[in-house]
Amino acid sequence: MGSKSRKNIAFLPDDLRSISEIGYLCSMQRKFLSNLILLLSLNLLVKPFWILGIDLTVQNTVGSADYGFYFSLLNFSFLFNILLDFGITNFNNRNIAQNRQLLQKHFSNIVVLRLLLAVVYLLITFAVALWVDYSAQQLNMLIFLTFNQFLLSFILYLRSNIAALHLFRIDSFISVLDRLLMILICSVLLWGNVTDQEFQIEWFVYAQTVAYLLTFLFAFYNVARRTGSFRFKLNLPFSIMILKQSAPYALLVLLMMLYYKVDSVMLERMLTNGKQQAGVYATAYRLLDAANNISYLFSVLLLPIFARMIKLGQPVNDVMRNALNLLITMSSIVFMFSLVYSEELLAAIYPQHETESMDLFLERIDQSSVIFRYLMGCFVAMSITYVFGTLLTANGSMRKLNIVAASGMILNVLLNLILIPQLESVGSAIASLITQGLTSLAQVIIALNLFKIKISVRHLLRFSGYIAGLAFLVIVQPEFFDHWIKNAVSFVGFALILAFALDLISVRRFVKIMQSTDEE
Repeated sequence: MGSKSRKNIAFLPDDLRSISEIGYLCSMQRKFLSNLILLLSLNLLVKPFWILGIDLTVQNTVGSADYGFYFSLLNFSFLFNILLDFGITNFNNRNIAQNRQLLQKHFSNIVVLRLLLAVVYLLITFAVALWVDYSAQQLNMLIFLTFNQFLLSFILYLRSNIAALHLFRIDSFISVLDRLLMILICSVLLWGNVTDQEFQIEWFVYAQTVAYLLTFLFAFYNVARRTGSFRFKLNLPFSIMILKQSAPYALLVLLMMLYYKVDSVMLERMLTNGKQQAGVYATAYRLLDAANNISYLFSVLLLPIFARMIKLGQPVNDVMRNALNLLITMSSIVFMFSLVYSEELLAAIYPQHETESMDLFLERIDQSSVIFRYLMGCFVAMSITYVFGTLLTANGSMRKLNIVAASGMILNVLLNLILIPQLESVGSAIASLITQGLTSLAQVIIALNLFKIKISVRHLLRFSGYIAGLAFLVIVQPEFFDHWIKNAVSFVGFALILAFALDLISVRRFVKIMQSTDEE
C-alpha cells in the first residue's frame, strides 16, 4: 500500500473505523502501557540507586578532578560510537518489527558485520586520541572504555531484535541487568572491605566491563535461541546491502551523538581548568542522564510499535498522544522542580568535602545549580524528541531527521565555541538548551505535517493550563512548609493532581485500555 493511501486510511475519524481496527488500536495501546509500567518499574528500582548511589559515591570518593578525567574520556569514546553500529540497531528494530521472518536470515550475518565495524571503531578512535595528544594514562583507560562501548552497542542491537519481536518483558529485564550487576560489584569494592586501597576510578571502569560482558552473553543467548541456527560467516553482498540501508540511521545517530556528547570534550580541551569544569558539568549532567533514561524507555517501546502500526496502515494518533501526555507531564514537573529546588537538591546529593572550605562549597553548588536548571530545560525538549523523533524514525523519514540533526550539531558546536571561553561549563549548558529546544521543535513540526496530525485547541489549552498551573505553584508553593523536602513532595503531589484534573493523565482511559484484549 502506498504511503499516501496509507495515511488516508490511518487518519480517518474514530466513527469511521471498523470494530476490528479499533480493537487492534486498543490492543497496541494496552501493549504500550502495560509494558511501559513494567519497564519503568524495573528501571526506577535499579537505575536511581545506580546513578545517585553508586555513581555519585564514586565521584565523591575519587573527587571531581578524577571523575571529570573519566567523564570526558567516556564522552570521547561515545563520539565515534556510530562506527560500532552504523545505524544497524534502529534499522533492525524497524525492519524486524515489520518483517519478523527476517530475523533468522539476518542475525548471523549482522553479528559478523558488527565485529568488523568494531575494528574500524577502535582504529579511528585511537587515531584521533593520539592526534589530540592524550596521555598514556588516558589511553590506558580508553582501551577499556572503548571495549565497553563495543559491548554496550552489541547489547542494544540484541535488544532491538527482542523488542522488534515485542518480547518486551525479556527486554525490560535486560535493560536493567547491566546496572544491577554494576551495583553488586561496585558495592563490594566500595563498602566490602575487600582491599586496603582507596577506591580508584579505574575500578569503576573494570566493573562496567564485567557487567556489560555478562549482560551481552545473556542477551545473545536469548536472541540466538530464537533464530534456530547461528554461524560465523561473512556474506559480503548482504553486508553491503545492510550498510547501505542502515547508512541514514548511522548518520542520524552520529550527528545526534556529536551534539549530545561533545560538550564535556570541548570543556576539557578548551579550558586550562578543563578537567575541573568537566567534573562540575558532570555533577548536573548526571541528574539529566537519570531523568533522560526514563524518557528513553518510551522510545524503546514506541519504535517497534509505531513501525508495526505504520506497516499495517493503522493510525498512530492515540498511542502518540498517550505517550506525549505522560512525557510532558513528567518532564514539566522535573523542570519546574529544578527551577526552585536545584541548590537544595545538589547540596544534599553533593555534600561539602572535608578539604573544601564553605566558600568553595557554596561556589560549586551555585555553579552546578545554574547548569542543572538549563539541563533540565533540555530534558523537556529531549522528552518531546523521544515521541516525535521516534515516530519519524519508524516512518523511515531519515532525510528530514538528518537535516535537523546536522543543523543541531553545527549550532551546538558553534555555540560551545562562543560560550565556553566566556561562561565555562554554564556556557555548555546554555548551548545544549538552545540546540535541544530548536531540534525538538523542528521534529514536532515535521511530524505533524507529514502525518497530517491536528492538535485540538482543547488539548493545547490543557497543556497551557498545566504549564501555567505549575508556574503558579513554583511562585506560591515554597512558602507552605518550613523545610524544602516537604515543599518538594507537596509540589510534586499538587502537580500530579493538576495533571489528573486537566485530563492529561486519565485513570478512566487507562483502565479502559488495560481491559481491552491483547490481539495483533
